[in-house]
This record gives sequence, structure tokens and C-alpha cells, in this order.
Amino acid sequence: MKNTRFVVLATLVLIAALSRLLPHPPNVTAVGAMALFGGAYVTNRVLAVLLPLISLFLSDLILNNVVYAAYTNGQFVWFYDGAIWIYSAVALTVLIGFMLSKNVNSKAVLMASLACSTLFFLLTNFGVWQSGLMYSKTMVGFTACYTAAFPFYVNSLIGDLTFAAVLFGGFEWAQKRFNALKLA
Repeated sequence: MKNTRFVVLATLVLIAALSRLLPHPPNVTAVGAMALFGGAYVTNRVLAVLLPLISLFLSDLILNNVVYAAYTNGQFVWFYDGAIWIYSAVALTVLIGFMLSKNVNSKAVLMASLACSTLFFLLTNFGVWQSGLMYSKTMVGFTACYTAAFPFYVNSLIGDLTFAAVLFGGFEWAQKRFNALKLA
């Protein structure tokens, strides 16, 4: 039964990551929700962190080397500029999921989703500003960076809240229907 639960959880996390391959508005993805979900339900803490990171990496490989291949002049891309900030935000979101795992309910999932969207916005845009490629490393550049990114933050909120509702709501429903998904 424990293996069945893990296989279902891993499959849902992978599907959530691969959903990035489908057309979507900018930043309206399942990335934050899948990391939060993995942290909340995968009981092995190492796997809980690795599963969303590996799933994100696999979807990145496909996006960077198939979907966006025309932009890389035939170069295979393992990681892209700024990936460290995105992967760090995903790993930290898993930690928020750890805290959520003790008490998964609608209010807690809502608050955790808002927190992970905010964390992703703050951390990844700090990375954009810090790189100095688009914005000067001044307070004016810092402010301009976060101001320009605000619409993406709104989209991240929409994506995280929507996909968290689907992942958490769907899994909670499934646990009630299928004993193999319940923790022993």
C-alpha cells in the first residue's frame, strides 16, 4: 500500500511538472503547487525534495531542448541562466509543504499557496535583478524589476491556487475512496 501511495504521488507531481508543456499564460503553471503537494504528502523528506526538483528538471529539459530549441543554436541546454533561483524557490516551497503536512485543510493549503507564490516572486525576481542583465544594480533597478514582474506574480497566484486546489482536493478525495492511498 505504501508503494501504491508513493507511485500515485510521484505520478501526480510528474504530470504537474509536464503540464508546463501545454499552452498556458505566462507563469500560470503547476510548479509551485506540485512542490507544495510533494512536501505535504511524500513522507520521505529526501524524496519529497528530489521528486519536484527532478520533475521540474525533466520538464525544463524538454522545454529548453525541444520547444525552445530554435533559440539555442543547436546547443543542448542542461540548465539556463537563473535556474538556481527557480530551483531554490521550488526546494523552499517543498519545505512549506513539510509544515503543511501536519494539517492539510483548505485554509492551510490556501495560505501555503499564497506563501509559495510570494516566495517564488521574491526569490526569482531578486535573481533577475541580481544578475544585472536587465536591471541596474541600484534601488531604481530593483524597484523596476519587481514592478515589471508584478503581472507574473498575479499569474503565479492564479496557477498556484488553481493547481493546489486540483492536486490537494483531488488527492484528498482519492484517499477517501481508495484505502491504498491512505497512510498506515
